Amino acid sequence: MRSSIAKSIYVGAAVLGLAGLSAVTTTTASAKSYATAGAYTALADKSQNVTVTGTNAIYSKPGTVKGAKVVASKATVAKLAASKKSSDTFYAYGTKTTNRGSVYYKIVTMDKKYRGYVYAGKTATVAGGIKAAETMTAATTPARTTGYYLKDVSKNTLWTAPKNTDINAKKVSLYGAAKTDPFTVDKAATKTKEGSLYYHVTDSKDSSISGWIYAGKGYNTSITDNTKQELGGLSLNIAAATATADNSVNVVYRDGAKTISTKTWVNSPAANTTPTKAGDDVAADLVDVSGAKLVDFVTNNVPANYKASNIAAATTGVKFGNTIYVDLTAAATSKVSFVVDGLANGTDVTDAQASAVAGKLTKGTNLTSKDLTATLNSAAKDNLSGVKGTQFTADQLNAIVGGITLGNGTKTYYASNGDAYHYEFAITTTTATDGTKSNTFATDNRLAFPGDTLKASVTATLKHGAATTAASDNSWIA
Repeated sequence: MRSSIAKSIYVGAAVLGLAGLSAVTTTTASAKSYATAGAYTALADKSQNVTVTGTNAIYSKPGTVKGAKVVASKATVAKLAASKKSSDTFYAYGTKTTNRGSVYYKIVTMDKKYRGYVYAGKTATVAGGIKAAETMTAATTPARTTGYYLKDVSKNTLWTAPKNTDINAKKVSLYGAAKTDPFTVDKAATKTKEGSLYYHVTDSKDSSISGWIYAGKGYNTSITDNTKQELGGLSLNIAAATATADNSVNVVYRDGAKTISTKTWVNSPAANTTPTKAGDDVAADLVDVSGAKLVDFVTNNVPANYKASNIAAATTGVKFGNTIYVDLTAAATSKVSFVVDGLANGTDVTDAQASAVAGKLTKGTNLTSKDLTATLNSAAKDNLSGVKGTQFTADQLNAIVGGITLGNGTKTYYASNGDAYHYEFAITTTTATDGTKSNTFATDNRLAFPGDTLKASVTATLKHGAATTAASDNSWIA
């Protein structure tokens, strides 16, 4: 009995030993075989910009080498490949080749967020998981190349290359450049990914200062007002100097004791090269960078829905470093409603012809800017605005109606026989026994206040021919 048990134990042990040996042998045979990487080789070309194709992940070392960790998964790399941001462009700067002949490139994103090795094939060329990229695309140099100024170097300054288009891009030192220095454009390009426009500019007074700057929509030859050019960090006007007591006047707009707004007029250093200091008189001919004299600046900056009462007095005898106070009163602006109260036929239109015209105007019809053309002179515009709660005077109303010029209608009307007609409009007038003409505008609106809609009676005269005048878009027409 003991002999049999002992023999069983022995045989069992032998079987277990063989099983264990078999297990060890199997494990050893399936152990992963890693590649080894050769020495790192820096690229001779120091400006290899590339994009990832999205087919290969990025690793901390060549992917088949022991200890390689994923820096960016294939999913992440696919997103980087589809990105429209220049910051997701890569810069390739070295290679390693494994003992199996696989070439890996060392790459880094322009924003330095991702850095590692990506498989590029069996030869030391840009392929496989990356492809060569042009980060900038040449653009047409603007029609105007001179007379540009830096708008605000704290927001948009010069770069040796637009940011994220070159791994070594950096800001250009503007030491020695003055705000009044004009710059010349010699090149234009867009960022390939975003399409944003950049100009390469050089300081016309110091050629050592040059670089790339964001140019917004670029110079537009159809825009005649330079202040409306959208040029990013550039301007066609000299940037205002920093306000100090030696070159500026502070303007406070107030309604009683309440401050409504404040503005600062700053003397233009380009227009007036003679230095000024606090306490000096602000000469009447001095201007800011926009070309505005102090009195014009104060007038142009009166807050909306207010009227100023003392601009002339406030801007007289002012010295640099002063604060001046402009008194305001709440204001409102009226619109004008044109109402047909008279109908007539032109000399070339008979009553029978007029009766056959479809959709003719009738008395009481309210006309809008889509029905007629109308202009308003500056005096009339000024009088449409007034102090809230203060009734219009007869003089104000006469100035308004006297400044209105009505033109042709903008709509075509057709008779049953297909003939075309249009209307011409005029303010309705009456003729007194002494031959003088007058209109009813002042009496119709005698109880009106600024902000009310004013009624203007007009006569519509039917004329032969289609309308040839385009509709206006005047905000002062109700």
